[in-house]
Amino acid sequence: MGRTAKLTVSIPEELISFADEIAREKKISRSKVIASFLQELAEKHRDEEMAEGYKAMAKENKKVADLAAGIEHEVIPEWKQTKHGR
Repeated sequence: MGRTAKLTVSIPEELISFADEIAREKKISRSKVIASFLQELAEKHRDEEMAEGYKAMAKENKKVADLAAGIEHEVIPEWKQTKHGR
């Protein structure tokens, strides 16, 4: 992570208790617990956005492949004739 800054937030008491419990278990500060959870959320969000991007790219690639498959009969016979000296 980069630089840190102080932030004041209001959080329900049960979530504060949960953060404190995790902090005790992992022997880290409450701030580190919250920062870690936010980091995980940011990574999950980035991964989801990348997955969506890959899905969009796959759709575009399929369109190109379908187009190429549709015209291959025009190109392949000519290539075979040239290759075999016909």
